[in-house]
Amino acid sequence: MKVLLIEPDEQPRQALLAFLRQAQYRVDLATTFAEATAFLASQTYDFVLLAQALPDGDGLNLLPAALRHETHPTSCIVFTATPAVEERLRGFALGADECLPKPVSVAELERRMRVIIRQRVGLQRPAIHFGTGFVLDLAARRLCYGPHYVHLSRKQFDVLHLLLKRRGQVLTRQELGAHIGRPARDHRENSNYIDVHIMNVRRALAPYAPVDFLETVNGIGYRAA
Repeated sequence: MKVLLIEPDEQPRQALLAFLRQAQYRVDLATTFAEATAFLASQTYDFVLLAQALPDGDGLNLLPAALRHETHPTSCIVFTATPAVEERLRGFALGADECLPKPVSVAELERRMRVIIRQRVGLQRPAIHFGTGFVLDLAARRLCYGPHYVHLSRKQFDVLHLLLKRRGQVLTRQELGAHIGRPARDHRENSNYIDVHIMNVRRALAPYAPVDFLETVNGIGYRAA
């Protein structure tokens, strides 16, 4: 497995490198935000181990780039600068799998990585990352935001899934209605049927993060950006 280690501090960096190499991970090393950005733009990784405090930026801002590959899932573990709960929650909100306070215990890191690998290899769950930290788990039919489960009805899940699967395309209300089993004749009788489902999806997601990725196209339907 391939790992990108992003750690500016010499002592923890050497300890982490020794552990990763002994465990036979292939490791790329970055010590700055700029170096990490270059690696993430040109490579894919199984793990990104990321120090939040970097000399030229906030490491949490690298998470969207680390998680951009839908076909090559990347697990991210953040080393937070402080033990504050707020910082860990921000990391989870941006898509991190784990947030560990520094100084990082190598033994704990190894255990967390093993758990993540077991989950990934054992379940092989397809997932769609979207918004600012949402994950649609297709196998479990579950929507997550960090450690939180976001409740959606079956039809709400199916509408959101279709919009995300065809991201960037405008889908008509008729297309969305047909996808969730609404007979075509019913669209004329109740034109706000899909609008209500979209409204409820937005309402379910809004307490966690902005839902501006879900766009209304007036007179036509909806699009996921």
